[in-house]
Amino acid sequence: MVKVEKLKEDKSPAPFVTAPFRAEKSQTSKELASSHFISYIASLYPQLKKDLKIAQIEKDPQAYIQESLIYSFFMSFFITLGLLLIFVSIHLDILSVVLLGILSFILVYFLAFNTFIYRPKVLIRKRAKEIDTELVFCLRHLLIELRAGVVLFDAMVGVSRDYGEVSKEFNSIVEKISLGVPTSAAIYEVGQSTPSNYLKRVLLQIANAMTSGSDIADSLEAVLNQISQEQIIKIKEYAQKLNPLSMFYMVFGMIIPSIGITLGVIILSLLGSSMQINGPNILISIMLVVIVIQFIFVSIVDRSRPAFYL
Repeated sequence: MVKVEKLKEDKSPAPFVTAPFRAEKSQTSKELASSHFISYIASLYPQLKKDLKIAQIEKDPQAYIQESLIYSFFMSFFITLGLLLIFVSIHLDILSVVLLGILSFILVYFLAFNTFIYRPKVLIRKRAKEIDTELVFCLRHLLIELRAGVVLFDAMVGVSRDYGEVSKEFNSIVEKISLGVPTSAAIYEVGQSTPSNYLKRVLLQIANAMTSGSDIADSLEAVLNQISQEQIIKIKEYAQKLNPLSMFYMVFGMIIPSIGITLGVIILSLLGSSMQINGPNILISIMLVVIVIQFIFVSIVDRSRPAFYL
């Protein structure tokens, strides 16, 4: 009986004891302070999250700001180190070298950090120009397929290649639809995240046409004609801007330097040897000024040039 009782006792279920909950390793005070600091900086740039998404940078604002802070530190360190070597080589006193080094580090760090923060906007503008370059040709292709009776999805598959950045946007729509997203919703989402205002207008027009039940080809043709007219107007405006820019280049890049050098040589020859002037340094300075003026002219012309072809 004793053995049976022992067996029964052995077969009895063990009492259920809950294991103590072990939380994950908590952050240290330094990590908490760092995360709060980065979150505070991120709050100063509320548009950064949207800019990163449109620029197709797969990072959240906190991670991007943290990387920007680190890269800015290293960039500032090496640039400041080079400046310190220059300050020491010109025999400045220790106090001046230290003060100039601190000021240089702060200034370079601020400029480098703002450069990294502004980088998504630069990428957005670059992508917008690349999209606008091929947009009209891509839309004409899409319109021809719709007029031929091709389904909208198959037509978008047809333009999802061979048109650069525009094809990437349509490929994104095709991928969303293939994953089960409704066609109008996928078109609307991509239209909201595209950097090109022209493509955004087209996609929203197509989405509205699908929602209202109107003919997609007619809506696309109407907005395509409107975009083509706007681009023609911008090309004409660019042609009108070239006239004053060309005059500016002729006067400050060619006429004034050539006439100035000629007059300078005549004046210096009349003055004789009463003045000690370093001629080579003056010529080099004039040449550098001319190079800067020409660089500014080329930059203005390139920035004002429309980013599309008709």
